[in-house]
Amino acid sequence: MRKKIAVIGSNSFSGAHFVDYILEEGAEVIGISRSSEPNPVFLPYKNRQNPTFRFYQLDLNNDLEEIIKIVKAFAPDYVVNFAAQSMVGESWQHPEHWFQTNVVAMVKLHDQLRLFNFLKKYVHISTPEVYGSCEGLVQENTNYNPSTPYAVSRAAADMSLKTFFDAYDFPVVFTRAANVYGPGQQLYRIIPRAILYFMLGKKLQLHGGGHSVRSFIHIRDVADGTLRAARNGGQGEIYHLSTTRNISIRALVKMIAEQMKLSFEDNIEDVGERMGKDAAYLLDSAKAREALGWKDQISLEQGIEETIAWVRDNLDELKRQPFDYIHKP
Repeated sequence: MRKKIAVIGSNSFSGAHFVDYILEEGAEVIGISRSSEPNPVFLPYKNRQNPTFRFYQLDLNNDLEEIIKIVKAFAPDYVVNFAAQSMVGESWQHPEHWFQTNVVAMVKLHDQLRLFNFLKKYVHISTPEVYGSCEGLVQENTNYNPSTPYAVSRAAADMSLKTFFDAYDFPVVFTRAANVYGPGQQLYRIIPRAILYFMLGKKLQLHGGGHSVRSFIHIRDVADGTLRAARNGGQGEIYHLSTTRNISIRALVKMIAEQMKLSFEDNIEDVGERMGKDAAYLLDSAKAREALGWKDQISLEQGIEETIAWVRDNLDELKRQPFDYIHKP
């Protein structure tokens, strides 16, 4: 039987690629986001002819009643929620906006969704930012130690959902992915930004010299893990989606420059670090590999090559798009 999936935050990078992935799997899908659909260059599912996908432009903060009506009428097997006020550094400027969307609006949403008996699983896309800066591999039972307003707001929503699971048996499953990347990512993220700047002859700023360490995971691998969590994840469980390869931002950008046959030193500029930026959080993904049968399959070199090709093939359109994050309250 064809599964029905509602994707909240379907305009986000991860949300749009998850929509594309589950349409390929044969799901019937609705997407909900507060903004109108962006340029098709950022929406991989637009390449599909006549997909079984319906989009609704609705805001969790202002249109919750309408969102609940649509979800109730659609009666999905799964709701997967990518929606969040993101951007770590910017959350210091208007922290109340992050708490309104990531905590208050989410709690109201969850309090409605818990009443729907047709819902088999609610997948909440969380973030490793809730752990703060860590040493060694972080497991799913690691205590929260958030260091920015963004991270605090995400941790608060996660803790609220845990109480809903305990009190109501709300069928929540959490995923936390490492740094996601791939074709179609917003241009203010480090990999597409580096590629675009290098193609345009602009110098790329490396905050703190780019010495913070991350694991980068291709968006298709994350989409696969997210669907596996929806289908087979244990209720109340958390699953990490990460590669076993860790790399500094500086080494990552140098890899990009080398693939593009450019001088790394001539195309970057070291600047001061962002406030509250975590030096490292490296996720242990053994649980997802063992319990869900998941594994990452796309190497960083291959993924960067794909992203370079995407920027090159769409350069004229991408030059017309915003290079920087634009905050919406």
